[in-house]
Amino acid sequence: MLLLGGTGQVGTAIAKHLDHVIAPTRDEFDLAEATPNSVEQLFDANRPDVVINCAAYTAVDRAEDEQAVANMVNGDAVGLLARVTHEVGIRLVTFSTDYVFDGTASGEYLESSPTNPINAYGRSKLLGEQLALDANPNSLVIRTSWVISGTHPNFVATVLRLAAGGKPLAVVDDQHGCPTIADDLALLTLGAVAAEASGILHISNQGPTTWFDLARAAVELAGKDPELVSPCSTAEYPTRATRPSNSVLGSERLVGLGINPLPHWKGSLPGVVEALTKR
Repeated sequence: MLLLGGTGQVGTAIAKHLDHVIAPTRDEFDLAEATPNSVEQLFDANRPDVVINCAAYTAVDRAEDEQAVANMVNGDAVGLLARVTHEVGIRLVTFSTDYVFDGTASGEYLESSPTNPINAYGRSKLLGEQLALDANPNSLVIRTSWVISGTHPNFVATVLRLAAGGKPLAVVDDQHGCPTIADDLALLTLGAVAAEASGILHISNQGPTTWFDLARAAVELAGKDPELVSPCSTAEYPTRATRPSNSVLGSERLVGLGINPLPHWKGSLPGVVEALTKR
C-alpha cells in the first residue's frame, strides 16, 4: 500500500494501523509538483496494490485567494493519480469534504445528494472527485467532515490551547456538521478498502452538532470551565470563505458494504482531548 500525505492528520492515523506501508515524505514526493512522469516513477519503484491519497490543500480561507493552487493540488493532481492508477490497474482512495454541499438541505447529505460548493476549497475538492472517478472508475472518494485528532493542529487543539490560558472563546453555533475523529476514520477507511468499495462514500462520526457544542464538550473534558465558551453567529464571526450552515453527512452505502457506521463523536472525543492535553 502506498500512502501519500502520510505525515498529515489522517495519514498519520492510517499509517499506525498498517504493518507494511510505503509513505514517501513530501520531499520525496510532493503532490503539488506531481507530473505524469513522477507519478509513474513512484508507482514503478514501489509497485503498490492500493494508493491512499491523504495529501491535500486544506487552507479553506486562503483558498479564496489561491484558487489556482487549490484546484491544482485538490483537483488536477488527484485526477493525475487516478489516471495513472487506472493505467497500471490499481485502486485509488482519496478524501473529499462536506464542503462540496451548499448547506441548504434540511436534513443530512447522502452520497447521492446534489453538490453545490459555496467556497473555493469545496470547488477544488469537487473537481478532484470528478476527475478521480472519470479517470479511474474504481477510485474510492471518501467525503468526511470536521476532522480532529490528538496528534495535529485542528479545531479542538486550538480551543484547548486557548482555554488553558483562561481566555473566553466565542464559537459559532449556527453551523451544523459531524465531527470525525481521525483514528475512527482511519479504521473505517481501511475497512472500505478491504471491502473493495469504489465510488463516493460518506464517513463521519455519528451525532450532528455545532462548533460551539463541540468546543464546550472538549473544554469540559479537559477539566476547564465550559462557561469559557460562549455561542456566536456566523455573522458575528465572518471568515474569508463562506461555510455551509448545514453539512451533516449521512450514508446510504455503508450498510450495503457490510460496514458499521462510526460511533458517536462524544464516545471518541475523550481520547482526543486526553492526547492533546498530554502534548
